[in-house]
Amino acid sequence: MQEWVIAMLAIIGLFILRDMAKTVLSRRTSKEEELTQLCESHPQKEKAERYAQSFQKLADTFYGMPFRTDYLSAGQVDWVFCQASGKICSKCYQKDFCWGEQKHEMYEGACSLIRAIEDGQEEKVRKSKMEWTRMCARAGLFYEEARQYFQKEKQNLVWNNRMIEGRLAVAQQLDEVSKIMQAMADDLYDIEQAEPELREELQKKLKKKQILIKNVWVMDKVEGRRQVFLNMRARGGQCVSMTEVAQLLSDVYGMPMAPVKDSRCIVNGEYHTVHFIEDVSYEVLYGASKITREQEKVSGDNYSCSLEENGRFVMCLSDGMGSGMDACKESETVVELLEQFLSSGFSQETAAKMVNSALLLRRQDGMFSTVDMCSLDLYTGVCSFLKAGAATTFIKRDHWVEAITSTSLAAGFLQQADFETAARKLYHGDYVIMVTDGVLDALPQEKEEETMKEIIMDVHEEAPREMSRGIMERVLAYSDYKARDDMTVLVAGMWKK
Repeated sequence: MQEWVIAMLAIIGLFILRDMAKTVLSRRTSKEEELTQLCESHPQKEKAERYAQSFQKLADTFYGMPFRTDYLSAGQVDWVFCQASGKICSKCYQKDFCWGEQKHEMYEGACSLIRAIEDGQEEKVRKSKMEWTRMCARAGLFYEEARQYFQKEKQNLVWNNRMIEGRLAVAQQLDEVSKIMQAMADDLYDIEQAEPELREELQKKLKKKQILIKNVWVMDKVEGRRQVFLNMRARGGQCVSMTEVAQLLSDVYGMPMAPVKDSRCIVNGEYHTVHFIEDVSYEVLYGASKITREQEKVSGDNYSCSLEENGRFVMCLSDGMGSGMDACKESETVVELLEQFLSSGFSQETAAKMVNSALLLRRQDGMFSTVDMCSLDLYTGVCSFLKAGAATTFIKRDHWVEAITSTSLAAGFLQQADFETAARKLYHGDYVIMVTDGVLDALPQEKEEETMKEIIMDVHEEAPREMSRGIMERVLAYSDYKARDDMTVLVAGMWKK
């Protein structure tokens, strides 16, 4: 629990730093000297880097701790043996003989018996008990005592493993926090004043639109996506749309530029700094259809779709185990946490691991949730998938459908969740179809995927919302239009801009 608190405090600090960064980059600036500091080696950058290094060292400390073990150590087996023999053998009339001349054989036999109990295979346990019976006059009593002490030590092992895995989860989180803080420091201060020629050209073009420019800064990302910050205002009571400004920037740079998400819509009479970035190559539309299980008022399925600032379109779908309000709350928690972590810069896998840790800490018996994510890079068209216990995802392209399956368990089920990942290159006109188990379970057994592929190919609607409805209607036809489980179909289509 202490490790989790440490991780949460680190994440809260990260969120605060992120919000401070947004404030620095979006607020109106009255003094050019304040912004000129961003172009030079700034002491605050070194401070942020030291913070990042501190988090990395803390993560390395957690990584250096013992790893989980699935079997009792030799010392733990000795403890079980000593406890059982101390209670049974001390009252046995043959103890002097057994632990005298036969000491070595008795010890080896007892350890073999304990290891057989640990292995759990009935045949192996039976053979070990028979061998022990030939050696020990009170074999039955010894076996029962050894089994009880073994269960106690095994429970201790389970709790120790849980603590170890909790530390590893914290280490991964701190490692990710360190990387994000380092990247944020670079983003905050790796800003340069625009070249004089570029600034003059922008001033001339925007002046024709009654816009005055006070400062221009540029930041070229590692992946080659240019970012521009314009400190500007409109004169003469004019109001100019940000779309017009973006078009002028595109003409100057020779590449499509667009204001970042949630930017100002217009340029008015006050100076404001507006952030522009290279526009994405693709656009996405999505739609969903949901049906609640019969005799239930609330669906246990939840989903979210969001466009991140880094040009990624992310879809998250979670199916809470069971149905009703409890399942809904569980899957809602999964979706909300994933959305928060991903929007804050965490990778898909780290976000999923953090959610898994949160579910384990608050887990109720029988309450687990699937994790199904796809992240589409709107610059390159590469789509990354991550699944934990989730149903098959389908990609529709022209005249064929590809299935992306998962065999991993749901989040919150295992201490160390095994998330399955995949990546596919998508093209103009491709669709991604995500579904919950209730959809596939309504189809003929052992033919679910093939039937779903046929259904998807049979739906000719191009709008994602209409496509999701068409798929849902055809699936319901296989179950006499009765929903035996919560059902959700989520469809996203990608087109070249």
